[in-house]
Amino acid sequence: MNKEQLELIGDNHISTNVDTPLLKNAFEKTDLEKIESIQNYFGKIMEELGLDLTDDSLSGTPYRVAKMYVKELFYGLNPSNKPKLSTFENKYGYKKMLIEQNITIDSSCEHHFLPITGHAHIAYIPKDKVIGLSKINRLVDYYSHRPQVQERLCLQILKDLQETLDTEDVIIVINAKHLCVSSRGIKDKNSFTTTIEYGGVFKKSECRNDFFGSLKSKLDK
Repeated sequence: MNKEQLELIGDNHISTNVDTPLLKNAFEKTDLEKIESIQNYFGKIMEELGLDLTDDSLSGTPYRVAKMYVKELFYGLNPSNKPKLSTFENKYGYKKMLIEQNITIDSSCEHHFLPITGHAHIAYIPKDKVIGLSKINRLVDYYSHRPQVQERLCLQILKDLQETLDTEDVIIVINAKHLCVSSRGIKDKNSFTTTIEYGGVFKKSECRNDFFGSLKSKLDK
């Protein structure tokens, strides 16, 4: 694949799989081993850029970046970090839409490793199970903290909630700004990207309109 094709893939936001592409041996190394290895490689990148790693200000940067990648930005790659999604019996018999909105998205573009920031708005209609509201936020945070494509992020959250709640009646909207658009390439500072995924009753336009109408009434205040 030539350089022009590589650039095109990134600019066109192409994704090939709903699952995050991982090596079979992705978790054979410990976090500490990964940090040590990344520290070494990132130091070489800095040196190739002409930076002097003997300078006091720069000497610790390779370690800090490596630790940030493994422990903070991309902790969502490791399934062992996935939050436990406790569900409860729907004893109230609540059967209407439940909406959790303005959930923070703090992710990274897998094509340039630049930030993706924005918000997710999620609704579901309970059947036999309900989920603690904070668990939805934690699930969004988990899938966000890995190199991502916004379309995939939307699908991963949707499918996980559908499986956890044992219902197809889930909808998710993500609005996000991509630094790979605002700080490079076209350098458009104002545009943002919206993705929408849904299943079950939300395939009906009236159900989707109820959801969007509720979002609009809250966001306009």
